[in-house]
Order: sequence, then structure tokens, then C-alpha cells
Amino acid sequence: MKLPKFISSNTVLKITSLNAVVITIRLIVSAFIQRLLSVTVGEAGYASIGQVRNVLAMLTSTSTLGTFNGIVKYVAEFRNNQPELSKVFSTVTVFAIIGSFVSAAVLFFGSSYLSDYLFQSQDYIYIFQLLAVIVPFIAVGRVVNAVVSGLSDYKRYAKIELISYLLATGAVVIGLYTSELKGIIIAIALAPVFQLIVLALVFGKTLKNYVKFKSLSLNLIYKNKLLAFTLMSFISTFLLNYIELNIRTLVADEISINEAGYWTAITFISKNYMVFATGLFTLYVLPKFASIHNKNEFKVEVFNIYKTILPIFGLGMLLVYLLKDYIILLIYPDFLGMKPLFKWQLLGDFVRLGALVLSHQFLAKRLVKSFVITEIASLALFFVLSKVFIQYYGTEGIVIAHFVRYIIYFIMVFFVIKIYFSNQKK
Repeated sequence: MKLPKFISSNTVLKITSLNAVVITIRLIVSAFIQRLLSVTVGEAGYASIGQVRNVLAMLTSTSTLGTFNGIVKYVAEFRNNQPELSKVFSTVTVFAIIGSFVSAAVLFFGSSYLSDYLFQSQDYIYIFQLLAVIVPFIAVGRVVNAVVSGLSDYKRYAKIELISYLLATGAVVIGLYTSELKGIIIAIALAPVFQLIVLALVFGKTLKNYVKFKSLSLNLIYKNKLLAFTLMSFISTFLLNYIELNIRTLVADEISINEAGYWTAITFISKNYMVFATGLFTLYVLPKFASIHNKNEFKVEVFNIYKTILPIFGLGMLLVYLLKDYIILLIYPDFLGMKPLFKWQLLGDFVRLGALVLSHQFLAKRLVKSFVITEIASLALFFVLSKVFIQYYGTEGIVIAHFVRYIIYFIMVFFVIKIYFSNQKK
């Protein structure tokens, strides 16, 4: 199908429109699955599923020592420079081996402690032992996905995301009907394996053009450059999910496990529509910012991104808010306590989108200090404000903290980038 001219002439819109098709299908399937889960496992089961998803997200960082954004950046820069790409992937191989081994060892030998710490039960030891086996699949999948993103191959990216999601969803349904909550958690843990299989089938031949496996050697030529991304990934992915794990535990302890389930449900809705932005960031924003070297070009590009996606995103979020009663009725029929959470979560996510566009300059230019300072300040704000606000507003305090955090984060990022360009000019 031929795209309209105003879309085909705008790369941001092309990626967004293709993403929209994939996400729409995902949202329809997700609505069905989330209703099935909410009715079957209830609020407490939903909270447990949220814990497992956070652990998986942490593993996407630790399994490759956080090199994903570094691979995206260097593939975008060196796509026509095979010798440099070989050096990059030689170093990435070492990082992935170390990251996978350490992650697997911690999961396997610490399974009893992790089960007790995250679930207050020894019933989940099996899931950490299973994840220990799956870690290498997560690592390889992340590296290949980063190559797809670095090449801005958005068509195959969309195909990979959709097929992987449908396979993982099918596994969740099978798991639900065979072993209920245990089966669901096992299916979620196996999702990276399905994605790697799809990546190999859809992108395998193209991958060989950029990663010359015979020329790879275990060296650390790009060690220092990639370690910067390791630090940034540790903060943005690992620490973020660690804090979410602790906040979910805080809500369960301070209020109830049901309230923890409500917060998990609203964050899951948020993550579903934020996938629109995630694809754009990795396929377009990061590679584009990496190629921009002056303030005026940066301002023009940011304005172009804002005017293209903010109205679309804002309209979508407004619809989610207006239809919140129907969303709860159709998808989370017993989760009436999540209704007050919509407003603050949506407002926070809108501000977050604007801030994340700007903050990708830190990744594109490897501004480690700027990234670390703003991210740690943001995470600390979220955790501290959540602990304070929960005393006054209950679970709603967590999403209010989310909103306030991103307002302050946006202001911080804006001024740090302004200072960066002022120093560059000098």
C-alpha cells in the first residue's frame, strides 16, 4: 500500500505510521490478554507478573552490560566502515559473554534469596533458575535488535516486534490454561527466546552483511567507549526497574497487594502506548542526533519531532483518559481502584515524552556525566516523592510523584543541553 505523500516525505511520520499499525494490533491483542489475566489471576497475581517483567527488563541491560544504545550509535556511524564495525562487535562479544555469565550465576545461585525478596515466598525459585538459562538468548537478541535499530530498518523492526509479540502472547495463553499463574510467568520468561528466533528468520541474512563473524576476535578496543553506555544503561534500565520493584513492594506493604496490582495495571497501559515512542527513539532519534553537530540543526530536528509526534501522542492519551471507564470495564473489570491513577500517569507520560526526546542527545553524544546526573536525580525524586506522597494520597501518590518527577526532569535536561551547546560554541 502506497503511503500518502505528506507521510512518505517525513521519516518521523513514516516510522510513526508503520509503528501505529503494529501497536494498534498489539493493543487489540493486549486488551484481550489483559482482561483474561485480570479476571483469572486477580490483583495479587498481576502484581507478581509485574515483578517478573521488571526482572526481565533488568536482564536486557545486564546481559550485554548495557551496550544496546552504544551498538545503535556505532552501527549508525560505521554502517559503511566494516573494519570499525568488526572492532565494535568484537568488544560487544566480550561484554555479552561477561554480562551473560554474571547475570546467569546471580540468578541461579541467588534464586532462593531473590524469590523471597521479590515475592516473600520460596514458590518462585524455579523462575530465576529458568531465567538463568535464558540469559544468553536475551543477550544475543539485544545485540541483533540494536543492529536493526542502528540501520533504521523500521520495516523489519515492525515485523519483528509484531511477530515476536504474537508468539509470546500465544505462549501466555497456553501457559494460563495449562498451569495458571505459574504457566503465565514461565511464558513471559520464554519471550526473549521467541524474539531471537524471529530475529534470526527475519534479519539473519542482512545481519551477516554487517557482522562478519569470521573476523570477530575477543578484544576490548572499544571498551572505554562502550563502558560509558554500560553506566548509562545501568542507571536508566537496571536502577529504574529496581526502583519500580521496590515501589510495588512499598505499595503492597503500606496499603495492600491489590493496590500494587492497580499500579502495575496502569504502568502496563503506559508501557503499551509508550512503545510508540520507543521505536521512534531507537530507529530515528538516536541515529539522527548522532549525526547532528550544531545547535541550530538540533533545534530544527527537535521541533520537527515535537510537532510531528506530540499532537498524535497527546490526542491518543486524551482518548485513553476519556475512555478510562470503558478500559477498566472491558479489560480490568475488577480493578475499579485504578480509576484515579489515569490522570496523573497520562500527564506524567506526556511530559516524559518531551523530556526523553531531548535526553537522547546525551546518548547520541556520549555525554555520560550529564546523563548520569539527570537520571539519578530523576530516579531519586521518583522514589523519595513516592514514599512521601503515598502517606497522603495512597496509591495515587505514586502517579502524582511520576508527574512531578518528569516536570523537574524536563527542566533539568533542557538547561543541561543549553549549557552543552553554549560550551560547544565557546
